[in-house]
Amino acid sequence: MSSIAFSANQVHGKKSSRLRIWRSRFSTAVVLFLLLFFSAVFLIPFLWLFITAIKPIDDMSAFPVLLWPSHPAWDNFVLATTLINFWNFAGNSFLLATIQSVLVTITSAMVGFAFARLQGVGKNLLFMIMLATLMLPAIVATIPTYVIFSRLGLIGNYWPWVIWGLASSPFLNFLFRQFFSTIPVELEEAALMDGCSYWRIFWQIFLPLSGPVIATSLILSFSAVWGDWLTPELFLSSDNTTLGVALSTGYTDAHGITLNNVLAAGCILYIIPMLVLFFAAQRYFTRGIVMSGLRG
Repeated sequence: MSSIAFSANQVHGKKSSRLRIWRSRFSTAVVLFLLLFFSAVFLIPFLWLFITAIKPIDDMSAFPVLLWPSHPAWDNFVLATTLINFWNFAGNSFLLATIQSVLVTITSAMVGFAFARLQGVGKNLLFMIMLATLMLPAIVATIPTYVIFSRLGLIGNYWPWVIWGLASSPFLNFLFRQFFSTIPVELEEAALMDGCSYWRIFWQIFLPLSGPVIATSLILSFSAVWGDWLTPELFLSSDNTTLGVALSTGYTDAHGITLNNVLAAGCILYIIPMLVLFFAAQRYFTRGIVMSGLRG
């Protein structure tokens, strides 16, 4: 009887094991299908943008709309760089994005370090007020900021981006504060016992340890400035504006009609630097987000 019961248990165990394996494979297949489906949905606009970018001008007025160009017009990418001063505007965008991203990363790291490590009256209240500003849409402050900078004579030049960089960013302040809070307090205490000031602790100990968060800050701030359209449109002139603004107004024919195929080609060239930056620093970006959320 015992051998029969043992055999029955073996059979039942094998069935249970096979059922678990089948359920695991089924769950993996469902997750993979959903990922592929949503990835395809996400890529459809980019595919349509690319198809439009290689359409000749005659295909743009065809009816019904052609899903695929009659022949690839790769010259659209050349026109995208010649109809406007493409590289000059791209240089303006790169300069502004670099200036603000570097400055805002340094200042946000300082503010985050202060909130994480320094003690002071009202620190928690100030931190909550800073977080509350994240709930305000950026457009709310655009007009008052324009009025202030206009009275200071800072319209038409790049000084506003320097000032915004020096003012730090509430979100990046929070990001650095969360990361610096995860560093063991023993490291700070040992440095203080060795005679280090908090300024030296920040620059020589905490900042070198925050590589992933620094990369995350640089990526987020750089892409925000690179992709911004409204602020350069308001604060800069047509000569020193950014590539995003130039793309929206520069691709027209002699009758003032927008050349959508050339515009699509210019948009593809416009987003390539962001794709390269993201994929090059993706590992650090992910680590920075994860490590900054380890402790509240």
